[in-house]
Amino acid sequence: MSGTLPHPVFLVLTAPSGAGKSTLIRRLREEFACFTYSVSCTTRAPRGQERDGEAYHFLTDAEFDRRVAAGEFLEHAVVHGHQYGTLRSAVEEPMRRGCSLLLDIDVAGAAQVRALIAKEPEDSLLRRAFFDVFIDVPSLDELRRRLVKRAEDAPEVIEQRLNNAAGERAHRHEFAAIVVNDDLDRAYRELRTLLLEKALR
Repeated sequence: MSGTLPHPVFLVLTAPSGAGKSTLIRRLREEFACFTYSVSCTTRAPRGQERDGEAYHFLTDAEFDRRVAAGEFLEHAVVHGHQYGTLRSAVEEPMRRGCSLLLDIDVAGAAQVRALIAKEPEDSLLRRAFFDVFIDVPSLDELRRRLVKRAEDAPEVIEQRLNNAAGERAHRHEFAAIVVNDDLDRAYRELRTLLLEKALR
């Protein structure tokens, strides 16, 4: 295990459902112990054994809105009637300690973060460390095959995921890099190489 990187990286990963992003993230975190997830905020109620500050920071709608107005979020969105967002401090504070940050978000969230980063001074920690990667599939036909093989979703859900994927893939060239997961080992090597190149800059 390498454990650390020469310089912290703020890695944003986005992918259609079924592209293999979760597996790539797991391998990345197994090799590089310096990677940590930022804990997001949400206005939904805790579920099961969830504790504040672990799975999420649980906020009231009023507190969430106050933080949005104060510019404290890197990105935020409403999902299924609840607000979710990533606090700037949740990314910056670990990075000041030398940790690298991993943010697993959708296309819209990545665009929000990218726009905010573009306004940062050239020498800011976030701007120097920011690197966004789109994990793609070879084709929508291949994605359909994977989703059917996974056997987790009803046919209508699979069709919805494919429609969503088509929309997400239309934005893939907005990212700094695209990694096509046609073979998991090859895709991981490519992602790892990109990460190390960024960490050495």
